Amino acid sequence: MQRVYLSWSSGKDSAWALERLRRAPETQVLGLVTTVNRGNGRVAMHAVREQLLERQAAAVGLPLEVIDLPWPCPNGAYEELMASFVERATRAGATHMAFGDLFLEDIRRYREERLAGTGLEPLFPLWGTDTSELARDMTRPLAEGGLETWLTCVDPAQVPAELAGRRFDRELVAELEALGADPCGENGEFHSFVVDGPGFEQRVAVQPGEVVTRDGFVFADLLPA
Repeated sequence: MQRVYLSWSSGKDSAWALERLRRAPETQVLGLVTTVNRGNGRVAMHAVREQLLERQAAAVGLPLEVIDLPWPCPNGAYEELMASFVERATRAGATHMAFGDLFLEDIRRYREERLAGTGLEPLFPLWGTDTSELARDMTRPLAEGGLETWLTCVDPAQVPAELAGRRFDRELVAELEALGADPCGENGEFHSFVVDGPGFEQRVAVQPGEVVTRDGFVFADLLPA
């Protein structure tokens, strides 16, 4: 039996990876692990409020391990905090750490190197999946196993700033592909928050908030409804 913690960004790839893991009979998901910028109480990069993150974890019925990151956060401090979590996870009986990465070889190699010799093996349940096919699966209606997802962060150097706050649906996927962007945002084009989908016991109710530009990115705030 693989006893797994899932690296949980609050976005669509994490939610899809969770569904894949839960479908695997040899896998037990122990909980979710999320890094939170302690300076503003939001999920790192996705800028999702911690309150929504907690509601999301409750909706999928799993314990949430929050790793508080200082701001600014040097890479050495990040690696020290993650190493501390890995040590706790192995003591709790975990055997694997899963990630929702799709195709970036350098990111996968970094994760594998950091976990080498720790007692936790890396898992990549979505690795190598065609991202156009994956985006179409994710944007199916909820009744057919799709996700309800909203874009919370956009890199305006790669895609239009106006996409921040948009729902991740078939229309948006078509726009992304027409722009030549990865439809799943694997190159950092955008980040997202899932409010409903497979494995959710209830929908995470949200309402749109302010859209702001900060540090070169455009963030669409989501408020608890």
